[in-house]
Amino acid sequence: MITFDEEEVRARIRTLETEMSTPSFWEARDRAREASQELERDRSLLSHYVALREELEEVDVLLPMATEMQDQRELGALAERVASLEHKAQALRTDLYFSGPYDLGDAYLSINAGAGGTDSQDWASMLLRMYGRFCERAGFKTTLLEASPGETAGIRSATLEIKGRCVYGYLKGERGVHRLVRMSPFDAAHRRHTSFCAVSVVPVTEEPALEIDPRDLRIDTYRSTGPGGQGVNTTDSAVRITHLPTGLVVSCQNERSQRQNKDTAMKVLRSRLGELLRRQQAKKLEELQGELKEIEWGSQIRSYVLQPYQMVKDHRTDAETGNVEAVLDGELMPFLEAYLEYVQSEARHEERKH
Repeated sequence: MITFDEEEVRARIRTLETEMSTPSFWEARDRAREASQELERDRSLLSHYVALREELEEVDVLLPMATEMQDQRELGALAERVASLEHKAQALRTDLYFSGPYDLGDAYLSINAGAGGTDSQDWASMLLRMYGRFCERAGFKTTLLEASPGETAGIRSATLEIKGRCVYGYLKGERGVHRLVRMSPFDAAHRRHTSFCAVSVVPVTEEPALEIDPRDLRIDTYRSTGPGGQGVNTTDSAVRITHLPTGLVVSCQNERSQRQNKDTAMKVLRSRLGELLRRQQAKKLEELQGELKEIEWGSQIRSYVLQPYQMVKDHRTDAETGNVEAVLDGELMPFLEAYLEYVQSEARHEERKH
């Protein structure tokens, strides 16, 4: 059970404020960024906790009075406030899980179709819509940086930039292979097909210390596809950058000019390379891209079954629901919260082992 210690948080805020007031604090940029994020998180948590506690204390005072007077109107209003408090308490509880250095920030989410041909490319487009609808529900802002259309239907790949509070904290658990089972609309015999897509999530970061040798880059330009206006679609403004040592490929076709697309693509590349370095995965191409190359049976984190029955199940947390339509329409929060609980449970288990 995760808990909130008000005095401990207040003490941590005082320590961080003292540290940040020293003249030399901003010279160490990495630590300065980390401390700033910690301070922002702790101040936000404290503010939400205090507001929740004060409202709960007010309800505790008003409820006995309204009950004694049998004031049905007031009792109804208090019942609505209690329901709102339960929602706010759950939101605070979820926020307590966001302790990572990038959890409060934005993210890039990429989707790549895997084994399954046209069905997987169609599945990739379904996932793109699912995450777009989730972001709408959560109040996050999304920008489609790149989408490569499939040969017959759907997309081969796409990258979203997602902005909002705790975007990376919520979505980092979506990284992995997502499996779809359904009767294929592209099969004349209407047989059941299994499709796979890989989802990658990395934080949007500024990597000032990460130097990229221009000789390690292959930069290709091509004509943009899809929406974007006449100027976008009739010029070679889209940019694809390949980082040769790792094989990482990023693309951007959202902007109207080639220069803007290149700048955005470089920003995505820096974030993805930074993520690899943080995970100590700067190895050969085969090792770095191995997970994406094996987007197939046995490596999925979540299954979405449409036939012969309806079920979405996360294979890490065992969270599941029969309302597949709601999930595909963006109702992901129960799965995201279950994953946050799972990570905390695993961390506590490791602590007890040591």
